[in-house]
Parts: sequence; C-alpha cells; structure tokens
Amino acid sequence: MKYLLIKMLRFYQKFISPLKGQTCRFYPTCSEYAIQALSKYGICKGLIKTIIRISKCHPFHPGGYDPV
Repeated sequence: MKYLLIKMLRFYQKFISPLKGQTCRFYPTCSEYAIQALSKYGICKGLIKTIIRISKCHPFHPGGYDPV
C-alpha cells in the first residue's frame, strides 16, 4: 500500500504539478515531504505527518525549510 501511494505521488509530481507552476511555500515540497514521511515512518504515521504538513499550507504560515 505504501508503494502504491508513493507511485501516485510520483505521478502527481511528474505530470500534474508542473501544470500548476511553483506554488509551494515549503522546502521540501509537500509531495516530496509525503514521500519521505511514508518511506521513513510507514503508512499510518506517514499519512498523519503529511496531513499535518498540508494543514500548515495557508497564507498565514511563513513556510520555509521543514524536514521530515
């Protein structure tokens, strides 16, 4: 299941994300963060960390460097 999610994220990075342009305020981007979190922590904790990271994506958060 973890590998399927990572494959879906890679598809998003390759085909969908370039259409949006550079919009992410974080480094690494949210999709790369999700891949790293899934690889490091597994599906349960990785998804929780990804949801927390995506919830920070709003205009009032400064963004910046946010490693896994």
